[in-house]
Amino acid sequence: MIRIIIAEDQKMLLGALAALIDLEEDMEVVGRAGNGEEAVNLVKLHNPDVCIMDIEMPGSSGLEAAEQLKGLDCKVIILTTFARAGYFDRAVKAGVDGYLLKDSPSEELSSSIRSVVSGRRIYASELVDEAYNTSSENPLTDRESEVLVLMADGKSTKEIAGQLFLTTGTVRNYISAILDKLEVSNRIEAITRFKEKGWFK
Repeated sequence: MIRIIIAEDQKMLLGALAALIDLEEDMEVVGRAGNGEEAVNLVKLHNPDVCIMDIEMPGSSGLEAAEQLKGLDCKVIILTTFARAGYFDRAVKAGVDGYLLKDSPSEELSSSIRSVVSGRRIYASELVDEAYNTSSENPLTDRESEVLVLMADGKSTKEIAGQLFLTTGTVRNYISAILDKLEVSNRIEAITRFKEKGWFK
């Protein structure tokens, strides 16, 4: 019997996934979590074969949980709506065994669970294609990244300058370089692009 824990913050989807998996004769859901921290605790408590989890959850995310579970004797499958190269890259580095998209056919989940338990890695093909076709290296310098993180925190140019002991003119130059390197036209787009690529630490 394959013992499984599911981590998903949307309760209806969590229940549906558990019901779907429990229909399989060789699988059993032994725990349900609403965030990454709960998932890690349940894995340590129940020692399951597989932990299936979403990425964006309140508190600790699925990627953070996957990083904490690395090295434990539990296979990790990310099941998410986000087909983002940055997330995928981070998940691979965390050693996840599967990365599936929620719009995949339901029978694909059970077959992927069996494949992962048998030692294979299963990644959504569209993500693999994107990972090979795009660079997932952060093009910003450490200082530019620092400026962008402060922008994402809602800081104004003047506030960023004060915090980093720079002139406002220098900060404007950094912001201009950020927009240029990320190929976007404003701060909001820059923050969104940076997040999608998974470059926020």
